[in-house]
Amino acid sequence: MIRRLCVFCGSSTGNRPIYAEAARQMGAAMASQDIELIYGGGRVGLMGAIADEVLARGGRVTGIIPQFLADREVAHTGLTKLVLVHSMHERKAMMAEMSDGFVAMAGGVGTFEEFIEMMTWSLLGLHGKPCAVLNTDNYYDGMLQLFSHASAEGFLADRHKAMVLEDTDPIRLVERLQSYKHTTSPKFSKEEAQELS
Repeated sequence: MIRRLCVFCGSSTGNRPIYAEAARQMGAAMASQDIELIYGGGRVGLMGAIADEVLARGGRVTGIIPQFLADREVAHTGLTKLVLVHSMHERKAMMAEMSDGFVAMAGGVGTFEEFIEMMTWSLLGLHGKPCAVLNTDNYYDGMLQLFSHASAEGFLADRHKAMVLEDTDPIRLVERLQSYKHTTSPKFSKEEAQELS
């Protein structure tokens, strides 16, 4: 059951209004299911759009932001809770610990890196939480194609490629996250890990 969902997304809104609208729809879908938003704590871009929507609908939002970003006045000060940390690494670790699942909305390299790290941790068996992309207007087609290419070339098992949920509709994606059951085995068994060590 998803009670706290970590959403990675852009600190800008992109070039088209469809991305901010998708962020608001995602926030509305989460609030309707009483799912708390865990995110990077920013007040700008898609980060601010989803946080504001959850809050406007009476939901809870926890932001986690490094002090150096808060010092640049990009922290959202109207959240249910704002946690200041020392580093990006600490931020990601806290997000992972607090959340029951992870979603990537449109964003740049920071969004990609955060999401792929959570996917990697799942692949390694460090958590069994769902990883999903909200594929607004095919934004993530390229990344999904890259995963397929890595699988075809023998660098990513089909079972690990398939563990990434993908949808274009926020309501449907939240429903799929709620019904997710972790069945994917880790990349290495305990025996394989011992052989590699």
